[in-house]
Amino acid sequence: MDANTLKKQLKQAPPAPIYLVLGTQTVIQDEVKEAFMALIPKEERVMNVGSYDLEEESLSAALDDAMSAPFFGERRLVIMNKPAFLTSSAKKARVKQNPDLLKQYLNHPQRSTVLVLMAPYEKLDGRKGVVRLLKKQAVLVDTAPLKEPQARQLIEQQARDDGYQFMAGAMDELVQRTNADYSLMKANLTKLELLCIDDHQIKKEAVAGLVPQTLDNNIFDLVSAVLKRQQDQALSLYRQLLDGEHQPLQINAVLVSQFRLLLQLKILSGRGLSQGTLAKKLNVHPYRVKLGLQTVRRFSLLDLINAYLGLIKTERALKGSSRSPELLFQLFMLQYQQKMNA
Repeated sequence: MDANTLKKQLKQAPPAPIYLVLGTQTVIQDEVKEAFMALIPKEERVMNVGSYDLEEESLSAALDDAMSAPFFGERRLVIMNKPAFLTSSAKKARVKQNPDLLKQYLNHPQRSTVLVLMAPYEKLDGRKGVVRLLKKQAVLVDTAPLKEPQARQLIEQQARDDGYQFMAGAMDELVQRTNADYSLMKANLTKLELLCIDDHQIKKEAVAGLVPQTLDNNIFDLVSAVLKRQQDQALSLYRQLLDGEHQPLQINAVLVSQFRLLLQLKILSGRGLSQGTLAKKLNVHPYRVKLGLQTVRRFSLLDLINAYLGLIKTERALKGSSRSPELLFQLFMLQYQQKMNA
């Protein structure tokens, strides 16, 4: 289930004895943790809430706490954070855990305790017996990074709950400036609500004025100008990046990375891979894949290869030449256009 479904269930019905909260979206993990904390009255939390970092503390101590009866209350809440021993990570743990202890608890859980495993990982090691048992016995809560439509829906709903409304184009602008990252969208929503407190209407102009463009956002505009061979526009955007105190090598490195991604998308999408599969395979946010696919459909593989190789050449020149970065970028654009016109 997702976080919203969990919140509704916790308000409507008694909680399950064991939950596994799995995924890397930190802000959603925090929301889920708050929902579990709400199960215990504030005046009881000192005695009936335990939180353990399993990279630093022993599993046995956490489970001993879970087996204890609640102290003058209806239930206990025990949260076990970062159970890295359930993953296939090669990282050497500071505290060696005994998975058999968790197996024993999973087979005989304390009914007056809500045990929550907060696992901020993409996945667990399904080859381990304790993981298989955990997935069988626990309620799974998914906190993986949200896709663009889900992020939009949640932010719009939160704005409505707060009494605000996104006006025409405002949500698109927020998505574009945050790369549809739910954490960034949520953080900026708080600022936007303060800015628009007079009429409670979040307009596109407010988003553009308040939410900063990331380097990746600006680079995307620059990539488009390069591929369309719009020399004046490309040079203007490049100057803006320099004026924004971005280093020439940094700008070029991000350009190279973006064109590498476009090449990968062009080749792999041609093999029939879906947007979701591409995002997972390339370990890239689905929104970036969506924008990239829109771009590669309009340009040939040769367009992308020539731009990529030209930027590699520019990188070498930036490292070994005394000529200005602006001039080197201008030369790149001229040479790229000449190749494409040949």
